[in-house]
Amino acid sequence: MAKTPSPPQQSLRFGIDLGGTKIEIVALEAEQCGERELLRRRVATPREDYRGTIEAIGRLVEGAEAELGATGTVGIGIPGSISPTTGLIRNGNSTWLNGEPLQQHLEARLKRKVRIANDANCFALSEAADGAAAGAQSVFGVILGTGVGGGVVIHGRVVTGANAIAGEWGHVPLPGRSAADGPPRRCWCGRPDCIETFLSGPALERDYGASGGATAPASEIAQRAAAGDAIAAAALARYQERLARALAMLINVLDPEIIVLGGGVSNIAALYAGVPALWGPHIFSDRVATRLVPAAHGDSSGVRGAARLWGPGEAP
Repeated sequence: MAKTPSPPQQSLRFGIDLGGTKIEIVALEAEQCGERELLRRRVATPREDYRGTIEAIGRLVEGAEAELGATGTVGIGIPGSISPTTGLIRNGNSTWLNGEPLQQHLEARLKRKVRIANDANCFALSEAADGAAAGAQSVFGVILGTGVGGGVVIHGRVVTGANAIAGEWGHVPLPGRSAADGPPRRCWCGRPDCIETFLSGPALERDYGASGGATAPASEIAQRAAAGDAIAAAALARYQERLARALAMLINVLDPEIIVLGGGVSNIAALYAGVPALWGPHIFSDRVATRLVPAAHGDSSGVRGAARLWGPGEAP
């Protein structure tokens, strides 16, 4: 009697991007030629509600598994990181997560082990795996959005560092600070003149507004600059010059093959020619081979990287 074949085994990896305004889930299935995306969902983040955030993630995973009829591993990208000393979340601009044992509570809610990493690390891992930096040996992934973050990937592996803060360039002072950069700025983290206070999307919007421009999101400021708005053009020029200084410092320390930009500000096309044209004088080299490129997966990159915190076929 012929034996009934067993159904094919699915190797599902769920990735979750826990953002300040939205929580996104993706399901990836391993295939011979790569990976296939099976599902993607988004819900609003319950801001300032830690328990509500845990529950929202739990419902997303349960709903995805019910729809797909299979379970899988769960990787989560978060703003901030887990302290190696206390196991608690720290350094997150979604401040209601700070000081909480997020991994412990999520594992209890989902009844399995989960892996958690900084969202910029997840972004960098995604782009290094099959995105704009695929094949590169050294990659720095930059998030330019509500906040500013970074992640380091060397030989396809995320570098977290001895203190689990590798890539946190958004919270060092803007290099080459001068009177032209305006009065001192206090970051939400408590430190003065952090790169985030100059290069986040809200920072560009504030700079434009302070110069007399009408309220507008960063993407619209770039459009106004291209259309001949002199105030917008000046604000964008200041932004590019500051970004060039900040990335030059990074190149001097890490010297990556590729820097990949993500986040809302990364959609400004002028950055990719304008910034490399400005960073040379700040880099300690007679030539600069580092390439500046936009993310291949756009704002979906971080959630794909979170899924890849588990290897194909790994069990939680």
